[in-house]
Amino acid sequence: MHARTRARTHTHTQTTLTHMHKSNVVFFKSATAEDSVPMWYVMDEFGTAIRHSDTPNFAMCAFYYIPKQLSFSIFWCLQNLEYGDEVTRDYVPSVRSSPLARACCLLPWQPYTLLLDDPLWSSIGEFVSPPVTGFPGVTYPEAPDASVVLDTSQPIKVFTDLEVVKSFLTDPRFAICDCKDEASIIWTTKQIKDFASLKPHQMVNQFPCEEVVTCKDLLLNTARRAGNMFPSKSTDQNCSAEFPYWFPETYNLVYELPHLVKRFLELQESGNENTWIVKPWNLARSIDTHVVDKLSAVIRLGLATPKVACRYISNPVLFHRPEVGLVKFDFRYMLMLRSVQPLKLYAYDVFWLRFANKPFSMDDFYVYEKHFTVMNYQEHLKLKQIHFDDFIGLFEQQYPNHKWADIQEKVFSLFRELFTAAASLPAPQGIYHSSMSRSIYAADLMLEWTGDHVMQPKLLEINYSPDCIRACRYHGNFYNHMFTSLFLDQTSDIPITPIITP
Repeated sequence: MHARTRARTHTHTQTTLTHMHKSNVVFFKSATAEDSVPMWYVMDEFGTAIRHSDTPNFAMCAFYYIPKQLSFSIFWCLQNLEYGDEVTRDYVPSVRSSPLARACCLLPWQPYTLLLDDPLWSSIGEFVSPPVTGFPGVTYPEAPDASVVLDTSQPIKVFTDLEVVKSFLTDPRFAICDCKDEASIIWTTKQIKDFASLKPHQMVNQFPCEEVVTCKDLLLNTARRAGNMFPSKSTDQNCSAEFPYWFPETYNLVYELPHLVKRFLELQESGNENTWIVKPWNLARSIDTHVVDKLSAVIRLGLATPKVACRYISNPVLFHRPEVGLVKFDFRYMLMLRSVQPLKLYAYDVFWLRFANKPFSMDDFYVYEKHFTVMNYQEHLKLKQIHFDDFIGLFEQQYPNHKWADIQEKVFSLFRELFTAAASLPAPQGIYHSSMSRSIYAADLMLEWTGDHVMQPKLLEINYSPDCIRACRYHGNFYNHMFTSLFLDQTSDIPITPIITP
């Protein structure tokens, strides 16, 4: 493609991305979790020409006709019309109770109607994330303190729905079985809700209410609690006092949209970096995740499905790939939670790296291979693999004044603070203590250059039942180590570090 044509195409793309959130509408094709990604589309000339009104005479909804796999926008009258009356609709019909929330939601179409000196901001204190009051359908173990003693005189039976566990759990002290009722250990990807139905001799790879760290909206609440329990150790002036120094500034768009809007307008007025990454509450692998620097995009994405918006790490520590250049990277540590009371947490010393495929810069946020690092779920993307021990040597060559051991110490410290906060309140606001529960979590992190030129680890998310195929491919004893440390409480000769122990 000719250079002039490429530049023109790039300009058109940027223009479209800037203005599309004023015109597009959304529908959903499926009710299942990972298939319920919102589908955005732009109506034809007639539908797009219908303007907003606070007193609309028409209503509209998206309709997906499954037999023909076609989508339609259906309109119907709300009142009698005269010939020549203009057709109007309410662009945000679901937001009516709060004038401030409604003004925020209408900013994509009315960008100058809510300024920082507007009296509407006086009600912003009403917008807070409510405390968790329970999880639907969850029952707790009848005897949470009753010890579960595994019979080690014979192989311990393990029931699992994960093929990778069946293939790589080779320790002779464990045996895979096909009958769930006979198993002493149940290791499943399916969320268990009815813990009370488990047999007294059974152990599971889940804790009740662990969502307080694995769901992004609840992780936000837990991180804020950790920030209150452990005052900031950062000297970075850009570190928000509301959040711990290791957690990006984040807002729950369902309950805290006005806070996000006001913060965006403040940053915009001061000329500070104002890019955000918008994530669904409870999806992984970067599904329905967007990097945006337009307030209209943040608002519309947040109205489509429940999401959080995090300040994008605009000054990340980069890694030099000789064949590409300086790229963004993140890293994953596996955490093993053995007990809540007393709190007992380990970290696996082997960690995993993920790299972007294109040089990093703060532009072209729609270019996936520049701003995202998850490359192992799309066949057309190249996955860069570097073993952790090789990476440490390469990293310290590129940054000779920074030792990975020092960074890891900071990482383990933030794990300690997070899980101490997660266990500090009774369920459902904290993780429920259950002697029959064990679990592993994948903690994803990045490094950010702070204002005082320090490499600061930033926690991105905590994943339940992480994909461990790659872990097993390069470290065949991974599940042997997990099961030995979690269920036999044996940690010698295993590459793990105690994070919290009694």
